Amino acid sequence: MPSSYQIPAVIYCRVSDAKQIRDGNGLESQETRCREYARHRNYAVQSVFKDDMSGRSIERPAMKEMLSYLRRRRSQGYVVIIDDISRLARGLEAHLSLRNSIEEAGGKLESPSIEFGQDSDSILVENLLASVAQHHREKNGEQTKNRMRARMQNGFWAFQSPVGYEYKRAPGGGKILVRKEPEASLVIEAFESFASGRFQSTLEVHRFLEVKPEFPRRANGLPFQTVYDMLQRPIYAGFIHHEDWGINMIAAQHEALISYETFLKVQERMNQRAKAPARKDLHEDFPLRGFVCCGHCNQPYTAAWTKGRSSYYPYYLCDTKGCIAYRKSVRRADLEGEFEGLLKKLEPSEELFHLSFHLFKDMWEGKMKSVNKHKQHMEKEIQNTDKEVENYLSRIVEASHPRVISTYEKKIDSLESRKRLLQEKIQNCGRATQDPSGVYRTAFEFLKSPMNLWVSDKFEDKRAVLKLVFAEQLSYVRGEGYRTAKTSLPFTLTSNLGSKKRMVGVTGIEPVTPSMSTKCSPAELYAHPVGSV
Repeated sequence: MPSSYQIPAVIYCRVSDAKQIRDGNGLESQETRCREYARHRNYAVQSVFKDDMSGRSIERPAMKEMLSYLRRRRSQGYVVIIDDISRLARGLEAHLSLRNSIEEAGGKLESPSIEFGQDSDSILVENLLASVAQHHREKNGEQTKNRMRARMQNGFWAFQSPVGYEYKRAPGGGKILVRKEPEASLVIEAFESFASGRFQSTLEVHRFLEVKPEFPRRANGLPFQTVYDMLQRPIYAGFIHHEDWGINMIAAQHEALISYETFLKVQERMNQRAKAPARKDLHEDFPLRGFVCCGHCNQPYTAAWTKGRSSYYPYYLCDTKGCIAYRKSVRRADLEGEFEGLLKKLEPSEELFHLSFHLFKDMWEGKMKSVNKHKQHMEKEIQNTDKEVENYLSRIVEASHPRVISTYEKKIDSLESRKRLLQEKIQNCGRATQDPSGVYRTAFEFLKSPMNLWVSDKFEDKRAVLKLVFAEQLSYVRGEGYRTAKTSLPFTLTSNLGSKKRMVGVTGIEPVTPSMSTKCSPAELYAHPVGSV
């Protein structure tokens, strides 16, 4: 064999994750050391294979590629160079499996750190080093887990940032979650809309988010399970929870996107059946589909486009067999036109609008006067809750039956949840803006004219009108129109006030003020604060 002949070799490098590549330059340093070893042994390095995966796994892309490379050149007798035994694997079982795979592919394993021999002593040393590498991996995992758990016990999230948050440097060291827009606003709207009833099911929440290009998604779209899991995460309410690590609803250091009360309402709604239509076929062409019912059979109207001689025409129709109106259609323009007339009838007069505004002001001020009493009552309730928790804890110590202990633990969890809700209410008790009109301005604009929201181009706005204005589905009789509609409380109150033959004089509410004795536009009314807290 000529002295100039060089044995062919390949280099295999591995780090645990991509972060080590960015921060530690680990792959390059391994390759440099392996190339130096190859020059010393007069090996010709033909290729380099690099992985960024855990050492406990044997399913690695670069490793598979290297084994395939060796099999195609089995007769050439390649040498496989690794920097250290831990770079091949961090587990005895994985090490032995990969060692055999390399030999079966025609490769010979070598390293500048250890000599791989076939005698019993060399095999013993090799196995011991592989076991030590496994121990280091497991120990590092334990230490990392303990540090993460300790940080979470201090109120800091230690995993990947949830949608709506991102990590920033915390003042005391480490990182803390902060709002990330516009994702955070979409998450808030999803939670609060579901809690309030604007969205009647998790499916409606998913539809709302999947059409928002700002909301992050995978390459194949936004999975429903992603939205479902998001709605169950207490981290958005400002609590750290990790059941597997024994961390149960610890107050977080980051800013909550929603209140704990809203979170509980969402959990309650997720565990109950939807009360309003949330059908998959609610198409934007027919916003009243599923909400307006046939006046004869009380079943929701369906809708469709019907082909005419030269075009397609939109119709609503009853599709209930046995109904006298079965398959009898109503033009979309008629059904929706009469609906818009119904909305306009609900608009209060200018005088009634001002009266409602000032009535609300009186209610607001009266409510705020009772805040302190309510706060004291909740503080007392927290004290009673603490006593109940202590009582159940003492019972757990004395109990021996697993089912009894489990029952007590569930009761304690329920009491702790109630306590957290009361603490949040106490914290927010009495908070108000200096100009209350700014708080309910949007609500009064909607109360003054729900038509403004109905004519919106957004399908969800039209659906919101149905759920905010009406307390139940509407009944429609073909050829006669809508039957008496049951409206929500705000519209019922204004309707009752407006039905009086004579409006109550303003002096019957409070002494006449310039703003009440003279008519002004809603804009002028909003421009002057009606009180402060």
